[in-house]
Amino acid sequence: MERVMSQLAFFFCQKDDLEMHLVLYGKDTEIFYEIPESLIIHYPKMRFNDKIRIISTLNRLCFLRRVVRIIKPDNILSFGEYWNSFVLLSLFGLPYPVYVSDRCQPDKPLGKMHAILRKWLYPRTKGIIAQTTKAKEVYEKQFRHNNIRVIGNPVRIVNDSLKPTMNENIVLTVGRLINSKNHDKLIELFVKINLPGWKLIIIGGNAQKQDNMTRLQALIKKLDAENIVILEGYHLNVEQFYLKSKIFAFTSESEGFPNVIAEAQSYGLPVIAFDCVAGPSDLIIDNHNGFLIPLSDYNLFFEKLRLLMECPELRDKFSTNAKEFVKEFSIDNIGEKYYNFIFCDK
Repeated sequence: MERVMSQLAFFFCQKDDLEMHLVLYGKDTEIFYEIPESLIIHYPKMRFNDKIRIISTLNRLCFLRRVVRIIKPDNILSFGEYWNSFVLLSLFGLPYPVYVSDRCQPDKPLGKMHAILRKWLYPRTKGIIAQTTKAKEVYEKQFRHNNIRVIGNPVRIVNDSLKPTMNENIVLTVGRLINSKNHDKLIELFVKINLPGWKLIIIGGNAQKQDNMTRLQALIKKLDAENIVILEGYHLNVEQFYLKSKIFAFTSESEGFPNVIAEAQSYGLPVIAFDCVAGPSDLIIDNHNGFLIPLSDYNLFFEKLRLLMECPELRDKFSTNAKEFVKEFSIDNIGEKYYNFIFCDK
């Protein structure tokens, strides 16, 4: 979410007709990603104190409302399935149009209170940005809003000169080690394929208080696969693994917008993934730039992954198509879609 906001900030700040403001109102106002120098930033003066959480939250609400009234913006863009409700409550009654975008699985249960807030607040927005086609379908039923636009996330388009002429026989997957990613099943079917000279590399660390690193290490040992299945843990520089791999495999059963699939395609990797809710079907054209597998059909996943591992001609075809397809998600294209939706469409 923060990465996409920073990329959009750079794109918008290049527009001569725009003055861009960033209002930080969360508990932690640290800026992690690089942002343009011309971006005007507004920080809350009071530190968020968890010991007086209700008071601190009300203070943030008043801060956001006060700053927006000072700026008098033409349009407001808010990200985050929880944060959007906070923003809409803070600005309730003010005449400034607000555009919101959730950044999670579209049918993710958010609790009764948030469901009520969203059902009441989202129809009052000027527009809703859905990350995927499936998300738009869900939101149309949930909010009955007539101004919903599908806009995916921007992806860095990789220069072909970065890609080595010879890759290693590596199947790569990237994602937090949480149960819904199904790393255990991917390990089992990869070991079952048993193609000499190939390795499976898994990038990602523990998350959501699930110690899956320990569980997966035990599984790898049980399968006697320590030499062919590598748990690399969390990495800041994932590029090195994209560059040296030949296939990207993704067994997740739920997504918002799977950035790692688009990133893999940008590096020219053919992708095999489940057709989960939501996102893979917006990025993978089956048998064109990868394989889109019905959710939980591990037998078909096994067959298609083995086919990709055994057939370099098919990998080359998917690779060429993937690099061409993913150009649709360049920051120039995605930024222009945001700009047209927020500032040009009436």
